[in-house]
Amino acid sequence: MRTNAARNAAEMEALLAYLETRPWPDGVNEARAHYDALGTPIAPDIGIEQVSIEGVNAQVLTPPDSDADRALLYLHGGGYVFGSLKSHAGMVAEVARAARCRVLQLDYRRAPEHPFPAAVEDAVTAYQWLLRRGLTPERITIAGDSAGGGLVLAMLVACRSQGLPLAGAAVCLSPWVDLEATGESYRTRESVDPLVQRKVVNQVIRLYLNGQDPRAPTASPIHADLTGFPPLLVQVGEREILFSDSEALAKKARAHGVDVTFEEWPGMVHVWHLHYPRLSSGREAIERIGRFVIEKTGARK
Repeated sequence: MRTNAARNAAEMEALLAYLETRPWPDGVNEARAHYDALGTPIAPDIGIEQVSIEGVNAQVLTPPDSDADRALLYLHGGGYVFGSLKSHAGMVAEVARAARCRVLQLDYRRAPEHPFPAAVEDAVTAYQWLLRRGLTPERITIAGDSAGGGLVLAMLVACRSQGLPLAGAAVCLSPWVDLEATGESYRTRESVDPLVQRKVVNQVIRLYLNGQDPRAPTASPIHADLTGFPPLLVQVGEREILFSDSEALAKKARAHGVDVTFEEWPGMVHVWHLHYPRLSSGREAIERIGRFVIEKTGARK
């Protein structure tokens, strides 16, 4: 991909200086509020409809000139403990714009109040909600970042086990797919990852799994059979301790016959897309997501 290296480095330096003044708190509730406060607002030209799906909050974001027969289900990151509609709404709205379709942004139940497999159950229910509204599976994309990226695959595993038709495309941004955290990048890239701390990873594993098997395919989809899964886009930053998760996922998906597009973004950090107002690479990555979704789900001409 063509990038302006000097521009990207300067923008990243400014972003990290900004984030350094806003350190990650220790408490769960404090960290949730902190993450939400970092979120960007939804652009004023994006339509917003609040919905409830079997008691779980969600919102439908509709960009101008969107295709009525396509949709995207977005699953936010945050280790299954943090993150919300607020933390991700601005970025997700720009994904909707780039993909020219409505996005159902799901506020799935979080741990520790609702441990595994609550998030998986909610994601499957949201997908069924889209199907009941007349959308065909091949016109639906499932997308998510970090834990939400792992949840994309986990819900596809669950959908297949329930006999549901699979979506037409999947997008995983800096996905977390191994809840044992065995990847070598936890060691080799720890010193260059300024955002993700191993102690926080360990904390959310404990809170989310609540003693359950970390190798269950709907907890760690790196252990799942991915045969028959839809075309998959994986985007990951060069400076991520979770890099090995993305690399292993792409390798396994290809071995199982999945059409995989794998992108390593030089100099980027974990889910840099969230910082699209400050990072040109964030905006460029979102545009690439949009092109992938349009290509795979058949936008109107």
